[in-house]
Amino acid sequence: MEVVLDYSAKVQREIFGNHDDNVRQIEKNLGVDVILRDGAVKVRGERKDSVTRAVSILDELAGLAYHGSDIEKQKVDYVLEMQDEAKPGMLADMDSDVICHTVNGKPVKPKTMGQKKYVDAIRNNLIVFANGPAGTGKTFLAMAMAITAFQNHEVERIILTRPAIEAGEKLGFLPGDLQSKVDPYLRPLYDALYQIMGAEKFQANMEKGLIEVAPLAYMRGRTLDNAYIILDEAQNTTPEQMKMFLTRFGFGSHAVITGDATQKDLAPNSRSGLDVATRVLSRKHIEGLTFITLNSHDVVRHPIVQKIVKAYEEYEQSRSHNNQSHT
Repeated sequence: MEVVLDYSAKVQREIFGNHDDNVRQIEKNLGVDVILRDGAVKVRGERKDSVTRAVSILDELAGLAYHGSDIEKQKVDYVLEMQDEAKPGMLADMDSDVICHTVNGKPVKPKTMGQKKYVDAIRNNLIVFANGPAGTGKTFLAMAMAITAFQNHEVERIILTRPAIEAGEKLGFLPGDLQSKVDPYLRPLYDALYQIMGAEKFQANMEKGLIEVAPLAYMRGRTLDNAYIILDEAQNTTPEQMKMFLTRFGFGSHAVITGDATQKDLAPNSRSGLDVATRVLSRKHIEGLTFITLNSHDVVRHPIVQKIVKAYEEYEQSRSHNNQSHT
C-alpha cells in the first residue's frame, strides 16, 4: 500500500528532522518506508494499518510544523507510543497551551495528554491532587501555574512546602541554623523557581514575603488566604499532617498536592497522608477538588527513565495481582 502526502517544503524538512531522524523512528516502529520523491512524501508498507498509522502520525507532526513549532524527538516518541489512543490534533492542542516562559524565554507547556489534563484540572479546580512517578512534571507544571497566577495578580503570594521527612535527629548533625538544615529538602522547589522566575526576582519576592518556601511543619496554626499553595512529596506526609495542611486553605487560594505513592520514605507500617486523603476524599464529590493520576506515558525525561518507570509499574502490578491471588 502507498499513500502520497502533499506538504510544503518547509514542513517536509521539519517532519524529516536532522539526518531524517524523525522518519527513521516512524519507519522502525511501524515497519513502513517514508520517502521524499518528486516533491511529495510517500508512505509505503505491506500492512494497511501500519501505513494508516504512519500517515496519521505524519499529519500530527505536520500540524505542529504548520504552527511554527519545533518537532522534538520527545514528541515523535510520544505520538508513536500513544498511537492507539491518539486523537486528531492532539500534539497541536498540547503545543498551543503555553502556561508561561522561563527566564531564558523557553515556553512552558504540557508535553503529554496526561500533563494537559493536569494543567486543565489546576485551571478548573481549587484543590488538585496529582499522583505520579518522577519525571512527569507534577511539581514543575504546578510551579508554572502558580507563578503565572501570581504575575497576573490572581493571588497575592506563593507558598511552597514539602515534608522534611528526616527532620528529627539527623538534621541536628547538619551545620548551620534551622533554615540551612531544611534547605536541602526544599532544593527542588528552589530550582524550579529559579528556572521560571529567575534568581533575582525570586529573591526580591522572597524578601518581601510574597514567596515562601518552607517545611510543612511551618504551616501549622495558619490560615492561608489569597495564596497559591503547593505541597510537594505529599506521599511522605502523615494523615495528621495532610489533614492539617488541607484545613489551612483560605479564601481566594488554590492548592496543588503532588506526590508519588510508590516512593514513600515513611517509617515501616506508617500510613501515608496522600493515600488516606485519596481514599477519604475520592469517595465524596467535592466541587472544586479533583484527583489526577499520571503514569509512565507522561514521563518527559530521558527515554530510559520512561522505560525504568514502566518496568517498575509492571512489577508492582504483578506483585499486586499475585498478592490478590494468594488471599
